[in-house]
Amino acid sequence: MGRRLRTRLTVVTTGLLTIALVGGAVTLTWVLSASRLAVLDQVVRDRVEVVAGLVADGRLPDALPVAEPGEMVQVLDEDGLVLATSPNASRTLPLLSHDQITGLVAQTDGVTVVRSSADGSYDREVRVAVRAVQSDDATVVVVATMPLAEVQGLLRALRVALVMVVPACTALFGLAVWLALGRALAPVEQLRAAAAQVVDAGGPGELPVPAHEGELAALARTLNEMLDRLQVASARQRSFVADAAHELRSPLASIRAGVEVAQAHPDTFEAGELAAELGPQVLRMQRLVDDLLLLARVGMSPRASGELDLAPLVREVVEALPVRPGVRITVVGDGTAVGDREAVGRVLRNLLDNALRHATAQVEVTVADGAVEVDDDGAGIPAGDRERVFERFVRLDEARERDAGGSGLGLAIARELAREAGGDVRLGEAPGGGLRAGLTLARVAGAPGPPG
Repeated sequence: MGRRLRTRLTVVTTGLLTIALVGGAVTLTWVLSASRLAVLDQVVRDRVEVVAGLVADGRLPDALPVAEPGEMVQVLDEDGLVLATSPNASRTLPLLSHDQITGLVAQTDGVTVVRSSADGSYDREVRVAVRAVQSDDATVVVVATMPLAEVQGLLRALRVALVMVVPACTALFGLAVWLALGRALAPVEQLRAAAAQVVDAGGPGELPVPAHEGELAALARTLNEMLDRLQVASARQRSFVADAAHELRSPLASIRAGVEVAQAHPDTFEAGELAAELGPQVLRMQRLVDDLLLLARVGMSPRASGELDLAPLVREVVEALPVRPGVRITVVGDGTAVGDREAVGRVLRNLLDNALRHATAQVEVTVADGAVEVDDDGAGIPAGDRERVFERFVRLDEARERDAGGSGLGLAIARELAREAGGDVRLGEAPGGGLRAGLTLARVAGAPGPPG
């Protein structure tokens, strides 16, 4: 593809140059021809005017004056006989035939007429000026000529030179364009080859970024960002499949065992007992699938973002949570943040659900601008495990081991959703010795930062 593009660009630019050179050559030839003819016209016109003045004054010499090489001038009577001539012309041979002179005189109408002739008596092609003048009750004709051979020779030499120069310039320019495009398109070919390697490998890869800043460097960085996002999406997909296969194995095994026992002993297993035994496993599978799908979709598409009033949102989430006897939830403070209401609500629900399941008697939620802290009075999590619990399906010993009420994905989902919104979730130690889960979000412009 790179070579085809290079060839097309070279052909197009060389073709445009050829058109420009040919147009310039034609224009130059026309301008030069017109300028040289204008000079010759001025010479013969001036000579005719000078001799016509001499005729009108009765001061016509035997040898008429000329100045330019090849210039000739004659005075003829009405029958075409030479009355006076320049030294370089014969008194017996007019500059033009009588018929040509008669035709030109018919066009004069008292002024000098300048024309070209291809049938001169001395030079084949000439530029001729003619004027009729009244002298002693007779009309005479003043004729002056300049040969066109010099002009035509100059134009022929120019045409020959252009015929040689235009192809040579075109060839040299085409070669220069070909080489320049080769250097300019080399990074494009490197990008293409690297992209082909990524496709062939079917896995992660990175495209080379040109050293010089420019459009290609920006394109390479954008493509690398796209590849990174595709790699992340692929990793999420693989993780989703692996997690689903791993975590659904246990509930599926329980369901299968229950069904096989019911099939083996249909008289001892009633439908209600079977439903009561399999129902929790089905619900657990449903929660697992929902949570895994949510994790797989995080970051796949941008979420709507707007200003949130955090305190009412926290109270709304608290009211929707199941009540646990003996555990009291208090909400203090007020604040705003920027984010997607549904996603932030899900983060708060997961953090509060985790706190409720492990609290002894008290869960306290503190709201501020851009921050929500959830403290419980449970056993807490050792400092060395506070990052590990954000991994999927991590099991901890003692009191915070995952129980049957959770899918093991709550904290992982909370952090992923928070980071997608430009915030984060971090764990620490609550003042009462339990666990503190701190959610930070983007603050509304002009709002003060969260308390330290």
